Amino acid sequence: MSRRPTGARSCLVVAALLGLALPVAAAGAQTSPPSRATMTNSIVAVVNGDVVSHADVVGRARLFALNAGIQVAPETLERLSAQVTRLLIDERLRMQEVQRRRIPVTDQDVAEAIEELERRNGLPAGGLRAQLQQVGVQPRVLYDQIRTQIGWARLLRLQLGPQAQPSEQEVQEAIRNARARVGEPEYLVSEIFIPLDDPRNEAETRNFVEEVIGQLRRGTPFPVAATQFSQAQTALQGGDLGWTRKEELDPDVADVVSRMPVGAISNPIRVAGGYQIVSLRQKRESGRDFATMLALRQAIFRFGSRLDPDNPTPQQIALLERAQQMSQSARGCDGFDQAARAGGASVSPDTTPVRLETVDPPPLREELARLVPGRPSQPIITAEGIMVFMVCSKEQRNLAELTPEQARQQILRDRVENLSRQLQRDLRRRAQIDLRTEAAGR
Repeated sequence: MSRRPTGARSCLVVAALLGLALPVAAAGAQTSPPSRATMTNSIVAVVNGDVVSHADVVGRARLFALNAGIQVAPETLERLSAQVTRLLIDERLRMQEVQRRRIPVTDQDVAEAIEELERRNGLPAGGLRAQLQQVGVQPRVLYDQIRTQIGWARLLRLQLGPQAQPSEQEVQEAIRNARARVGEPEYLVSEIFIPLDDPRNEAETRNFVEEVIGQLRRGTPFPVAATQFSQAQTALQGGDLGWTRKEELDPDVADVVSRMPVGAISNPIRVAGGYQIVSLRQKRESGRDFATMLALRQAIFRFGSRLDPDNPTPQQIALLERAQQMSQSARGCDGFDQAARAGGASVSPDTTPVRLETVDPPPLREELARLVPGRPSQPIITAEGIMVFMVCSKEQRNLAELTPEQARQQILRDRVENLSRQLQRDLRRRAQIDLRTEAAGR
């Protein structure tokens, strides 16, 4: 770590050592424009009288490509089409059941979900719709998927009835069981579940699972693939199973997870009802995960132009002086916010606790570790601007200790997942599905 800067040029040295950059919004992924041939509206399937068209299938495949940041060649669409068709059939069945039970999902519900997606991805209002249209995806493709997810989640809660609220006795039993397992291995796992309803489609489903795994290993984010293709309820959380133990997993999945290195993606795992893909994100000992948790504030003074370390502009020097003054005078998080805004800086609104041990790069971690709560850091300069941090609070936590709320969520998650799979199988058995195999690309 360098000495604390005393002027514009010495601050620039800190920036170089830290290797920091101000956050910028990622550019939208580009996919090839749809051809007239692929966007024909031929019927792929009829589900209890509702049509699934070829355009629906292509639209969903392109939505996956947009989220994954990959190009969709015609041969890729061909490989995806059969399984995407099946996923759309299951979604039609789910939405039909939601409508039959008169469970409301309003346009406002969908709009709020879209706003949340835009906020999480740093997009302005309407930015997601513009991104979709730019790559040839009709916005309704995403809107319909979100509407179905919201409605299905509400249906499952309604179906659970009183069981949607685990009893205090069940919660305490889960906590006692967790304490009895202290020291045993736990795994932070993400999953994708691809159902197999008809053994005759085994080879085709397996090929699709291999295609998804190939995309994951080429860099597609696991949460993106899970959200688009997984039929487990964890798809709503990007496939996140949370911290789990071997006995909570399918035996074949548990065997794979226990031998996987952190960061790995599994091969296809045959389980009851289909295939599972898992990713191992972390390992730990049950009940033992001690961490230093920080509540942070971050102020950003943005430059009008990219910094030339050898020739800073008057605006950049003026911003540095403001940042230094703020570092010397601001006290407490409320005072930090006021000083930042008075100096023309933007303040990060995120108050989610940060685990000190995972902060990257290491020089920044060391700087935060030294900070006294309520006192600002020295200015940290990047090519785009200047950052000042403040630690509002610092506490030691055992992150592996099961809280009552976590126990409730685990119990509820298992119940919802079991009910979802059972209800989906029942809907499939009762449905009248006319699959036009030629149009489906099989």
